[in-house]
Amino acid sequence: MTNCGLGIADCGLNVIPRAMLMPVVALAAALVVPPTPAAAQTVAVEGGRVYTMTGAPIENGTVLIRDGVVVAVGANVAVPAGATRIDARGKIVTPGFFESDTHLGLVEVGAVGTTRDYATQHEPTGDTDDVVQAAFNVADGLNPNSIVLPVTRVAGVTTAVSRPDGGLIAGQGVVIDLAGASADALLVRSPVAMFAALGEDGQRAGGGARAGATLRLREVLEDARAYARRRADFERGETRAFAASRLDLEALQPVLQGRLPLVVEAHRASDIRAALRIAAEYDLRLVILGGTEAWMLAGELARARVPVIVKVLQNLPESFERLGARYDNAALLRQAGVQVALTTSDTHNARNLPQEAGNAVAYGLPYDEALRAVTLYPAQIWGVAERYGSLAPGKVANLVVWSGDPLELLTTVEQVLIRGRPVPLVSRDTELRDRYRNPADARRAYP
Repeated sequence: MTNCGLGIADCGLNVIPRAMLMPVVALAAALVVPPTPAAAQTVAVEGGRVYTMTGAPIENGTVLIRDGVVVAVGANVAVPAGATRIDARGKIVTPGFFESDTHLGLVEVGAVGTTRDYATQHEPTGDTDDVVQAAFNVADGLNPNSIVLPVTRVAGVTTAVSRPDGGLIAGQGVVIDLAGASADALLVRSPVAMFAALGEDGQRAGGGARAGATLRLREVLEDARAYARRRADFERGETRAFAASRLDLEALQPVLQGRLPLVVEAHRASDIRAALRIAAEYDLRLVILGGTEAWMLAGELARARVPVIVKVLQNLPESFERLGARYDNAALLRQAGVQVALTTSDTHNARNLPQEAGNAVAYGLPYDEALRAVTLYPAQIWGVAERYGSLAPGKVANLVVWSGDPLELLTTVEQVLIRGRPVPLVSRDTELRDRYRNPADARRAYP
């Protein structure tokens, strides 16, 4: 990563001198944007080319919003008197983009451990007791004043999955909107999924071997089943020791019951196949995250109806488990019938999600499918499509007005609405840009 969210160029630094850190912390405090005042109850976005994600684009369309919810979409929508009008003529209107793999609200500077709240262990401890953290839910660690949120939302990303990381079972992630005065105000769904890892990320749980990691995962799932059958015996101390804590075993019950998906980060084809086997054995709702070599198993994934969340901009073998990386991964998966969502997998650069989608189109993914892969399909995968992912009556009014094609690099964001309220297009980046746009002003301010 080249950007840690506060202008620090090297996120790999283990130590940042206090003298350097203090100005950074001061800048972060100065750039916290106070809550915006309540918007008008009725808003009309008029005259744009509206991509609803559920049908053909609507030319000269209007999206009518009341109390944060879409109430009408069409070319002949009557706008009531007193509504706030947003002129979108000559522009494109889409649902807000949905980023599926982040630590948004859970990290400020990657190199500073005290700003990372997405894992309970930042360094390996040498044992395996801490590799199962199923009860860990990131919701209570969300920071609504994180300066990474406005950096992301001014780029057209309005909703995201913020997830835990580390170990074999990292814990529970959440869906958030990127505006709100409190952690509760950010939350859309909590928990949304249980997150786990196989391959290189999960090897330590198995003593350094992939088969050991899958053995450990099966053991934990088996013990969660046994715990469900023998809760009373467990409370009386009449069971053997289980492979995870009581809280972790309780947290796994919705996964075993199919009410909560298990998201497995896996890249090598053999690791993805192992995840498919385990999901079939335990009748789990599986989602593959990463999936660098998923194209090799496209048919199997389609038959199993397992969605895959992929990053497009990778075709170099970053590790031995990613030797099969290729730009057209998403296109090949979708061609085979796999539901695909696109991601940057980069919290501090989640703003580049439109670029990921544009490159997916360049490498074979149909344009409409690329748009759905950052709007409707993530909403469906994460179980919030009844309220998110498209522009239709009854849906939450998260939308973006773009100056042109949203997947083109030179397109700018003209308006962002989250829950029907216009969001100021201000972030740490824009503050710094404006401060130093005129060198003479900068010299006067900082002689």
